[in-house]
Amino acid sequence: MADIITSQNINETVFDSKETYLLDFWATWCGPCSMLSKVIESAEPELEGKIKIGKINVDDERILAQKFGISSIPALFLVKGGEVVDSTVGFMEKEQLLDFINNNISVIYCIFYIIFCSFSCCS
Repeated sequence: MADIITSQNINETVFDSKETYLLDFWATWCGPCSMLSKVIESAEPELEGKIKIGKINVDDERILAQKFGISSIPALFLVKGGEVVDSTVGFMEKEQLLDFINNNISVIYCIFYIIFCSFSCCS
């Protein structure tokens, strides 16, 4: 189940979290957003334990949309450790979504592993 992200809770929910977040920028009037939302929902079982999902309605959260530079929706942002690690715009099928997420998660964990091993090996 997705978290509703607002300008009031984004810092504590997303940027201060140790979780990886997929932020979905959408609007009620956006057909491709509705289609992508269904794809994300269908992918939730495969994503459980890997990432958390946050939904940001661009009509309700114009300041957040502006801060993220949203000019087209649907837009997805992956956030890890308070940093945006990747983003994409437009509709995608489930397989593309899972590839987008899994490829980025793999890179994140690889970087963590390299850093961790560097410190462990030097001690």
